Amino acid sequence: MANISTSVQPRISVPTRTSIRLRKVLPYLLIAPSLAVFLVFDIWPIIYSFYLSFMKWNLLSPKKTFVGLDNYITIFTSEEFLKALWHTVVFTIGRVGGSLTFALLLALLLNTQKRWVSWVQASIFSPHVVSMVSISMLWLWLMDPNHGLLNYLLSLVGLPPSRWLAGVDTALLSVIIVTVWKAIGYDMVIFLSGLQAIPEELHEAAKIDGANSFQRFWKITFPLLSPTTFFLTVTSIIASFQVFDSVRVMTGGGPVDATTVLVFYIYQHGFRFYKIGQATAASTVLFLIILILTVLQFKYAEKKVHYD
Repeated sequence: MANISTSVQPRISVPTRTSIRLRKVLPYLLIAPSLAVFLVFDIWPIIYSFYLSFMKWNLLSPKKTFVGLDNYITIFTSEEFLKALWHTVVFTIGRVGGSLTFALLLALLLNTQKRWVSWVQASIFSPHVVSMVSISMLWLWLMDPNHGLLNYLLSLVGLPPSRWLAGVDTALLSVIIVTVWKAIGYDMVIFLSGLQAIPEELHEAAKIDGANSFQRFWKITFPLLSPTTFFLTVTSIIASFQVFDSVRVMTGGGPVDATTVLVFYIYQHGFRFYKIGQATAASTVLFLIILILTVLQFKYAEKKVHYD
């Protein structure tokens, strides 16, 4: 019986026009639900808020009256708005500078493989997962000028008590302290991940060349941490300009408007005084400030970021 050898040829499927079109359209179909949510809940409110900033509307009446730039003129000639803007700038500088500085110091101290370090890291990080409202309520008790724990500790070391949240000169600083305390754990974890991504060989080579600890940090660690620092700086500035919950719970903008920030100003004029035009004008200004600061950081600060 003769042996018949047969060879099986692989079948090559030729894509049809329908399959080619489907492959092109499929990515857009997959992102369509998320894109729709983004457009409805993010983009449209921004556009509509910008539209309302040119209107006079009390929120309770369906009637809206076009007033042009009157709302913008009103807020920029208002001492209350300018004070809120200044308080927001001061808060941002204190929150971003304090949080990033202490978080970097803690990350450098805790960047070891010892067992107890993980427990310390978890303890410092834990406030980040707690809601700001809960933390604000806790610190209201700690900073009570009459019966608070902080003043009791000050009395033990012979220092005079502070009015904390009740003092015009100390209220904004107190809010900054609480916000830094909450944010420092998250910033520390991000810095730790950046530190652990730096090759140890670079430090060993620098040590062999005679570089001391500070020189190794300044010439190796800090430049290689620039992507992490840049990321935390951008996100922290954006979050700081939008601070609201801690001010709302702890001080209500007081005492004597000492802690009124931009978002709280928008909340007051929009939902207390029903001046929607002025509130949306202030929110538009806030949006433009954050946008300009972010663009400037990406344009100028990112040039000093080393990704290699």
